[in-house]
Amino acid sequence: MEQPDFERMQKMQHKLEDIKSSQESIIDKINHVITDLFQQPNKELEKSMEDLHQKASDNIDIIQEALDTFDIKFNKAQQS
Repeated sequence: MEQPDFERMQKMQHKLEDIKSSQESIIDKINHVITDLFQQPNKELEKSMEDLHQKASDNIDIIQEALDTFDIKFNKAQQS
């Protein structure tokens, strides 16, 4: 693999990992709001936070699948 191709693929890999980290950070923030809701319950907000948590978790799964697929292609490209 030529150096510019390697660098482009490596940058893409880092961006995907950054997206995953951002989603994990969102889940952490949602969990803080959920914890705060124990002090001041709000059923509507609790439901919204539960929905957001699920969607963010689903996003992490999708991103991880994309990362796994990309890693396989990246590793194969490095070997050629």
